[in-house]
Amino acid sequence: MGYWIVKAILTPILRTLFRPWIEGGEHIPAEGAAILASNHLSFSDSIFLPLVVPRRITFLAKADYFTGKGVKGKLTKGFFSGVGQVPIDRSGGAASEAALRTGKRILTDGNLLGLYPEGTRSPDGRLYRGKTGVARMALEAGVPVIPVAMINTDVVQPTGKKIPNLGRVGIRVGKPLDFSRYKGMEGDRFVLRSITDEIMYELMLLSGQEYVDQYATVAKADIEDARKAATEAMVSDAPRPARRAS
Repeated sequence: MGYWIVKAILTPILRTLFRPWIEGGEHIPAEGAAILASNHLSFSDSIFLPLVVPRRITFLAKADYFTGKGVKGKLTKGFFSGVGQVPIDRSGGAASEAALRTGKRILTDGNLLGLYPEGTRSPDGRLYRGKTGVARMALEAGVPVIPVAMINTDVVQPTGKKIPNLGRVGIRVGKPLDFSRYKGMEGDRFVLRSITDEIMYELMLLSGQEYVDQYATVAKADIEDARKAATEAMVSDAPRPARRAS
């Protein structure tokens, strides 16, 4: 109920301000389970995609959004629950298995599951290597994967910006990808990598992004290290005040 209330409130406002357009919407099934695998440019991706899709989409979101304290924490939790997000622990190991089980349960119930194969937002607008969880989930649940490219959301709401800029947002939806030929091979890491790379290739074609064969989390760490190194260099090169004569 909360999902549809939030959507009813936001839809007329966001459609007026951002005039979202969609291409290939006919590829999203009117019923039945499917994975919507999207590139991830902005926090607002999880808002604009449900805006243009008639069916409910459930996303797997990091648990931090649901564990905040005080009034702000409660409002954040209420919002993410209202827009159809389910908390998961992304720390790896047993937590990853739990996330996969959660996703499979959503699909087994015949719902649409929204996933970001990159695992995190792109740090620079490029498309990064996908994680194989999307492939394993598709094989275990026996559902198609529908590639979805978000367009211009990083311009409308760059990382760290709370109030979005006015601009037009687009969504391109590709044809469903059928991986039933790999049925029973979800334990083969080479098969999972092959499927994931095929999904990312389709996302590259749909989005027009430059592809980088590196995980976004690694790229983010490299960018942060470079930023820190540049800051330290600026500090060390800064002129020092002259000593006073004694």
